[in-house]
Amino acid sequence: MRSAWLAKVVLFALTALALSRGGSMASSRISDCPDSPNCVSSLSRDQDHYASPFRVDIAPDEAWAALKRVLGAEPRTRVVEEDKERWYLRAEATSRLFRFVDDVEFQLVPEERLMHVRSASRVGYWDLGVNRRRVERLREALKREGL
Repeated sequence: MRSAWLAKVVLFALTALALSRGGSMASSRISDCPDSPNCVSSLSRDQDHYASPFRVDIAPDEAWAALKRVLGAEPRTRVVEEDKERWYLRAEATSRLFRFVDDVEFQLVPEERLMHVRSASRVGYWDLGVNRRRVERLREALKREGL
């Protein structure tokens, strides 16, 4: 009984946090960027970390399928978490030489016709622009898919 009450309190707090950020629960799933320059996100308020969200001009199911096709074509990238009910997906991209793993997150917000994105290195401080280039490469690939 106590755990059910705690779960309701946590859900209420998360909902309040998402709404206070000016978004919906759907847009609150993507993690924030750290202070280090090895992350870009369409939800960042910091210009150094900001990358534009992907514009979605097709049906949500089509956009989701296109995203999965594009990620499937990315070398050394695999989907590790998918929550289609909340339109959230997380993939891991592994570097060729040192085998560093980067996290790439997507959050589709159908009512805004946007797909938010975040790409971040797990370790290190500098990424030499790898995450920003990845996001822009994915943007171009999704445009070719009709997004």
